Amino acid sequence: MERIETDLLVIGSGCGGLSTAVTARKAGLDVIVAEKEPVFGGTTAFSGGVLWIPGNRHGRAHNPGDSREAAKQYLRNECGAGFDEAAVDSFLDAAPAAVEWFERETEVKFVPTLYPDYHPTVPGGVDIGRSILAAPYDIRGLGADMARLRPPLQTITFIGMMFNSSNADLKHFFNATKSLTSFVYVAKRLATHIKELLRYGKGIQVTSGNALAARLAKSALAAGVPIWTEAPAVKLVQQAGRVVGAVIRRDGKEVEVRARHGVVLACGGFPHDAKRIARAYPHLRSGGEHLSPVPSGNTGDGIALAESVGGQFDLRFPSASAWMPVSKVLNADGSTGVFPHLLDRYKPGIIGVTRQGRRFCNESESYHDVGAAMIEACRGEAETAAWLVCDAAALAKYGLGYVKPAPVPHGRFLRNGYLKKGATLAELAQACGIDAAGLERTVREYNVGAEQGQDPAFGRGSTSFNRYLADPAQRPNPCVAPLAQGPYYAVKLIMGDLGTFDGLRTTPLGEVLSTQGAAIPGLYAVGNDRASLMGGNYPGAGITLGPNLVFGWLLGRHLAGLAGKAGTDVQDAATQEQRRAA
Repeated sequence: MERIETDLLVIGSGCGGLSTAVTARKAGLDVIVAEKEPVFGGTTAFSGGVLWIPGNRHGRAHNPGDSREAAKQYLRNECGAGFDEAAVDSFLDAAPAAVEWFERETEVKFVPTLYPDYHPTVPGGVDIGRSILAAPYDIRGLGADMARLRPPLQTITFIGMMFNSSNADLKHFFNATKSLTSFVYVAKRLATHIKELLRYGKGIQVTSGNALAARLAKSALAAGVPIWTEAPAVKLVQQAGRVVGAVIRRDGKEVEVRARHGVVLACGGFPHDAKRIARAYPHLRSGGEHLSPVPSGNTGDGIALAESVGGQFDLRFPSASAWMPVSKVLNADGSTGVFPHLLDRYKPGIIGVTRQGRRFCNESESYHDVGAAMIEACRGEAETAAWLVCDAAALAKYGLGYVKPAPVPHGRFLRNGYLKKGATLAELAQACGIDAAGLERTVREYNVGAEQGQDPAFGRGSTSFNRYLADPAQRPNPCVAPLAQGPYYAVKLIMGDLGTFDGLRTTPLGEVLSTQGAAIPGLYAVGNDRASLMGGNYPGAGITLGPNLVFGWLLGRHLAGLAGKAGTDVQDAATQEQRRAA
């Protein structure tokens, strides 16, 4: 077997893996990244590209009164029994310095967002300032390697064009038929995109997580880090109890990569590990369905590799994954696509109901909160499912799921059964298999408060986060409007995820712990292969990518022997924050 030697081997090419690789390489280590799939970017390339980074320099301009202490209080409240003070302290201390380092030393750039924390009224929560967004990127900067960048999730693009995760960008698309400014904005975007399709066969101006993945990959490649694709890890190599490398299958043969400083697992968790999720997900245990939009290659490889050398994995969080209500899309070629419901639920005139026709939550809370409520509402039933219901006016304004707003036609979705329609609520209920009397009663009761912009049942629109992705033109409550005249429409929701929360037990730094609780020498984990910092909850936009970037930076510097210097950088950042507060 051929043997290759390097300083560090990173298995996986998402945010966590590439952040570690870039940092270690910039600190002087030779690094190889091995990715099992033909494309790099991992789940990051499918994501919204938002990072939750308390104290970041962009957010301080919008919320100078925020503090590290408030962020820690918020996490303590949000994480509950899963609060890990040592890991939280490591993250909060390093986060601002990590962002500044990446912007200074690499191609990675960020822009501010106006995202509130998901629970801004919880003590320590804020209305703005902790979430940042990867800046758009022209992937021609990757050269020939742009063909290996994972494309965005097809169901959340429009003819392949990506939408920026910022609310300002999306607002133009929703208002294109009502505002000349928005119409011109959208027309320019479409014209540019069509030119790109004609010349390159794909959009080259990428946004969101695709931009973050591209920027990290460009930084790695420019620094001399090879990113092997179609190169799965077969097994770890140990010597005298230490992990010293891994066997990688590449170009049809196995290669032993010896890594002097260690092996980093960054394989994206286990959302497509059928056996593991069957144990972890309550709706699967009851015989329901789960459809994850994350890359199909996230099959728990990193966790299985760690377990093969004694690594500790357990299911301990209240939610094993970041829940995401999704709908099943039938593509034109007959394949099944997955649409994550990121936006429609927030809009006025759209409600969610169970099979009994009853609302079960505040539809304008986060996807994870709505998913958790959906699981609870369907507990004891064979199927975990719900329906988003709206009237014709809301469908035309906002669309519903994969169905786009007017003037885009929706006839094919009625024909293929994705979109259900009824002239009356009773007809719609019959088409969906919903209890008709329950649906009629729910809409009647909901409309009484909605006429005045109120939701006495669930308080929809009561927080800044509820209102952030709603419709500011709807007064007095941007989240609430009655379901008025028929016809009525519905799309069926089932459960999906944005990635797993449970993972390998590690030290705050990322050293993988054995089942006896000791660090396994030479083995580390970043990203979703390690247990989430958030303890099975979802406190804000970017709570996956933010820690992934920061812990990748900390680990990369540690492995290069710069832990002391990293500590100095972090202390400098903390000192600067204290001076600003003073």
